[in-house]
Amino acid sequence: MDSQDAQAAAAQWVRRIDEAVRSGRPEAVIVLLDPDAYWRDVLALTWDLHTFYGTAQIAEALGRTLPTARARRFALDDTMPPRVVTRVGREVIEAVFRFETDRGHCRGVVSLTGSEAGPARAWTLLTELDWLARAPDAKAEPAPAAPAIRDFGAPSWRERRIAEARYQDRDPAVLIVGAGQAGLAIAARLRRFGVDALIVDRGRRVGDNWRTRYDALVLHNEIWANHLPYLPFPETWPTYIPKDMLADWFEAYATFMELNVWTCADFLGGEWDPARRAWNVRVRRGDGGERLLHPRHVVMAAGVSSIPYRPHIEGLADFAGEVLHASDFRSGNSFAGRRVTVIGAGTSGHDIAQELCSRGADVTLVQRSPSTVVNVGPDNAGKVYSLYRQGRPTEASDLLNIAVPYPLLRQGYQLLTRELAEQDAALLDGLRRVGFRLDFGTDNTGFQMKYLRKGGGYYLNVGCSQLLADGRIKLLQHRDIVRFTAAGALLADGRTHGADVVVLATGYLGQQEVVRRLFGDAVAERVGPIWGYDEEGELRNMWRRTAQPGLWFTAGSLAQCRIFSKYLALQILACEAGELPLERPADEPAGAIRPADLADLWDGQLTAPPAEPEALVPQPVR
Repeated sequence: MDSQDAQAAAAQWVRRIDEAVRSGRPEAVIVLLDPDAYWRDVLALTWDLHTFYGTAQIAEALGRTLPTARARRFALDDTMPPRVVTRVGREVIEAVFRFETDRGHCRGVVSLTGSEAGPARAWTLLTELDWLARAPDAKAEPAPAAPAIRDFGAPSWRERRIAEARYQDRDPAVLIVGAGQAGLAIAARLRRFGVDALIVDRGRRVGDNWRTRYDALVLHNEIWANHLPYLPFPETWPTYIPKDMLADWFEAYATFMELNVWTCADFLGGEWDPARRAWNVRVRRGDGGERLLHPRHVVMAAGVSSIPYRPHIEGLADFAGEVLHASDFRSGNSFAGRRVTVIGAGTSGHDIAQELCSRGADVTLVQRSPSTVVNVGPDNAGKVYSLYRQGRPTEASDLLNIAVPYPLLRQGYQLLTRELAEQDAALLDGLRRVGFRLDFGTDNTGFQMKYLRKGGGYYLNVGCSQLLADGRIKLLQHRDIVRFTAAGALLADGRTHGADVVVLATGYLGQQEVVRRLFGDAVAERVGPIWGYDEEGELRNMWRRTAQPGLWFTAGSLAQCRIFSKYLALQILACEAGELPLERPADEPAGAIRPADLADLWDGQLTAPPAEPEALVPQPVR
């Protein structure tokens, strides 16, 4: 199909969907969809993040949402012409459109499949709220410049900023816990919308969550996917950003975006006051004093990884050497000539082992469970971000990114994982020869889905895999260790693997445990699991109202924080404006019923044992 045909088919579908939606009848919309269609709505019609599967579920959801949303004025977006693309092996027309509801301006993405029997129908459909009618319109023409008159007796910009950030005469509407990418992104969005927000962070400086990590740390995803809202990285920056460079950018970003931040501030937790419809929270400042604040919203932006996980390892308390968690590791400079055992074969474990080896340490990596290994690079692991290398504005790529429903995302990652495993066959074969245990995710969806499901279990190779394959870094399997003794690891064959230092690269506790420690058991149980996919294919409790009024969560990569901070900010703004209740309705449907053919694949759990790596990529005959 050529571009003119694609344009005509998309324009016809948009005209028909406009008529169908204005009729208010779900059945009029359903005839424009494939029977196996997917519809993802991000606030536009449901005031939530929902995905619906098949026309029966979609019809039921439309019956609830069409009367209240009052969608209208559907039209193709002329900034992104329809185009023919291939999605998981299926050729479709991809079109972007705009429409309005009583809430505000919305956008959508549709993938249309052709048929000789009639007009094109929607296979996948995204609808999203772009901005509220009452919110500042970031796309509008700027207001005329104010007269160049200055009040020389008024406080300076710096004096006003210092006074604003003290909160001596008011409480913030929103308290944000954490000044990493998640906290900065949501604070910038709220500032743009005129919502008063304060960030608190225990670090001495903004960016310390990256600055204080191990020296060799560099982002493994490419710069073009990583911009924060409103202020992209300079074009002169490297493709892979060093952690100190990123930390300094965060500090500058907070200044440039006029964000209110308290550093050296420990968030001590709090209680929800249902009578006041606000929180009573405590913050300990750097001088030891405490402030009691009463925000209406608390946004937990401490990240997927916040509380170090130190598992019980038999006999480790008897070890005579030094034991530290990966979060406390800074540099390998002081470890030259020492025997170091690194427990954990995820990204941190590999990076720390590689740095130690390069500094002259005698390093052993202990693998606790199988890992997914992919070479880093734009043509390797970076292919998951290829959407951002196609010349569009970042915001346009973000829209196309979230338009992919979970089942197609999963299928796409399966195809990519197979491709990457074939590309990396020599490397993976070398790892197998030294006994390294590989997997490709429970359902062969690879490293990216591992991150989205559980936040770890993979390594993007920047050289450590070859060091393991060559024997320059030794490998032990945790199952072969009986216990630790004063001298090191006692192995099942009776040998002792000596060590002077043990580094625990064992990850972090989940956010539900963070909630438990800060807000108590009742709130933690009320909210439930955080991160990982729910039955609809949406991340649990992320960027949406939770069962605890006024408690929100944001986390993830820079791209996720940039994309979803907008939707989180829009919901908070709607709550502040009285358009959206803080409570998630008790009678709201739990969500779409997952398709039967995917029921055993959600959350990475299979009813059958996971496939071995050999089931994914045929092995050469030896």
